[in-house]
Amino acid sequence: MQPTNDSTQIEIPNSSAPEPGESSKKPMVKKLHKNVWAVSLTSFLMDISSEMVINVLPLFLSNVLGVRTNIIGLIEGIAEATSSILKVFSGWLSDKIGSRKWLAVLGYGLSAISKPFFYFANSWRFVAGIRWTDRVGKGIRTAPRDALVADTVEPDQRGLAFGLHRASDTAGAMLGLLISAFLVWRLQASDATFQQKTFQTIVLVSILPAVLAVIALAVGTQEVKMGQARSAPKITFKGLGKNFLAFMLIVGIFDLGNSSDAFLVLRAQERGMSVLHILLMLAVFNLIYALISTPAGILSDKIGRKKLIVAGWLVYAFIYLGFALADTAVHIVLLYIVYGFYYGLTYGTAKAMVGDLVPVELRGTAYGSYNAVLGILDFPASLIAGVLWSGVGTWAGFGPSAPFYFGAGMALIAVVLFILWKPSSAQNQGVPGSV
Repeated sequence: MQPTNDSTQIEIPNSSAPEPGESSKKPMVKKLHKNVWAVSLTSFLMDISSEMVINVLPLFLSNVLGVRTNIIGLIEGIAEATSSILKVFSGWLSDKIGSRKWLAVLGYGLSAISKPFFYFANSWRFVAGIRWTDRVGKGIRTAPRDALVADTVEPDQRGLAFGLHRASDTAGAMLGLLISAFLVWRLQASDATFQQKTFQTIVLVSILPAVLAVIALAVGTQEVKMGQARSAPKITFKGLGKNFLAFMLIVGIFDLGNSSDAFLVLRAQERGMSVLHILLMLAVFNLIYALISTPAGILSDKIGRKKLIVAGWLVYAFIYLGFALADTAVHIVLLYIVYGFYYGLTYGTAKAMVGDLVPVELRGTAYGSYNAVLGILDFPASLIAGVLWSGVGTWAGFGPSAPFYFGAGMALIAVVLFILWKPSSAQNQGVPGSV
């Protein structure tokens, strides 16, 4: 890969494992490269915008447009699958051209541009088109952004960097939900049914942080210098190594039962929660997620990623079983708060583990492949959940509990496989014990 001539480029830190005893040093947040901070700020701002809209979108579809859960599942599934193909190509392209930054800026820009169109949505097809466009933006940005973070930190700070990024992302989500909750409170108080005017107001307010997110990334980050020229890698899973393939197989099994969180929101409403109470519950969930992410990332640098991922998946199985059995709104609230622990333990940790398993010149491709596989599986996962809940055609389905029993079962299968998996240390590119 040929490095560009941008004078603001930075050298990639040495990706080899640290010297003995070096990984025991306490990771210092203040020593992280400014790219990590800029990317974190960008995610913070974009998640303010996105979470304002996305968390009320299933309520808008259901309450205002009268869309059934199987169609909502179809929309969410295709939305993620739409972005997934692009995640592979954008990650591969960032490896090929030796550039991460501007692909990420392009992706964030497309998502920002799509936001205002939600204001005019008057059918589920219109909503689907906007949602899919937004996910195309995510497909373009995700892998180059993650590779940019991985490339600009030392291996023994990788968990910290991704943990901080997830914490910032989630803090933005919490703030976005609180803004949405305030707007719901002002416009429709505690009405159980979501109103179109409320949705349109939320969309308008969400535009500003989306624009600021794009500016923060474009101004605040430096391009990565990829080192000596290399031939462009081919898009192939085989070249990423057996460890990565085994990891993706197990993660894929888990993700098949991990349907869109839209079903959790609909379950909360089905158990009698108002729109305002749902938004406040989601805000608390994101607070827990944000508080857990950075300490979990630091812990994964010390004790290994695998232990935290197993713990997170066990929490997930417990929570989904609880959602299946929940009788009251109180049960839903308690489960959703604990749900934040699952996210905090696993999301940043899993991304750090991807960086551990592959060499630096293939990180863009690896992150693209990782996000693509999960995104593609979101389609059948959400579709299965929707069909299990409300059926298809003349079949009425098994009811609201069914998707959650299925998700809990798939999580437990993945936990067993992950515990049995013994990755080869020869391929580990990260810190000792990281996998």
